[in-house]
Amino acid sequence: MSDTPASSPAFDAPAYLARLGVAAPTDTSLASLSALQAAHMRAIPFENIDVLQGRTPLLDLLSLQAKLVAGRRGGYCFEHAALFGAALRHFGFAVQDQLARVVVERPLAQAGRTHHFLQVSLPEGVFIADPGFGGLAPQAPVPLHEGAEVTVEGIVHHWRREGPWWTLCAEIPDAAESRPLWSTALETCYPPDFEMGNLYTATHPASPFRQRLSLRALTPFGRVSVLGSEVTWREGATVRRWPLADRAELQALLRQHFGVEVPDVLRLKVPSIPDWE
Repeated sequence: MSDTPASSPAFDAPAYLARLGVAAPTDTSLASLSALQAAHMRAIPFENIDVLQGRTPLLDLLSLQAKLVAGRRGGYCFEHAALFGAALRHFGFAVQDQLARVVVERPLAQAGRTHHFLQVSLPEGVFIADPGFGGLAPQAPVPLHEGAEVTVEGIVHHWRREGPWWTLCAEIPDAAESRPLWSTALETCYPPDFEMGNLYTATHPASPFRQRLSLRALTPFGRVSVLGSEVTWREGATVRRWPLADRAELQALLRQHFGVEVPDVLRLKVPSIPDWE
């Protein structure tokens, strides 16, 4: 994908800004990037409902805008990063699309390149913008240099550097130690790389997104996330967890906190929830 700042004639800036509830950035500073990323993540939730329904997300800009903007749905990393990258390019930012290997649940050598994030070059330096990593996505751009860390709502993101690999880690208030999220060698990526990553993530039987719910919404009080059948509610230092009782509770949760209306969620099949198969 191109790293040349250019305005896409297909990008509907007024509709996107209306979805976010913000005005267009007036410059390409870190402050503007941070404000736009925060607004994007608060307005557009993370969710994998289409994948669980057997639909492979479409990554062309018109389809992304139809679903995430006009349709007021959420999406996963390939959708978030592609849409946010298009917005940044439209507003003049220098952006490079990148892929990473998710290492939350498996070692680096067993992880494919299935996470899409953005590398943004600013006057203040190079930053990583990652609006689509689900419940632990950093809510602010992370400076791409060793020792850098960013703290939002008590969660600290920082880098672990080993040879060519940059690993984004998260320190969570209720966890005993730092948690590695994803690793990248910042290799050059081309459009087929993202298409292949998206296809694997959406269709391969071993993909976690085919097995369980993965949802995240930022709210005025903090965040609500769902992994499998467990709901996690964070409000400052307060964390509450409970299991989803049924699909009707999921539908109510989506309406209240995600602003998402999916009528056929009452027939959703989730392999990791025995009663929902």
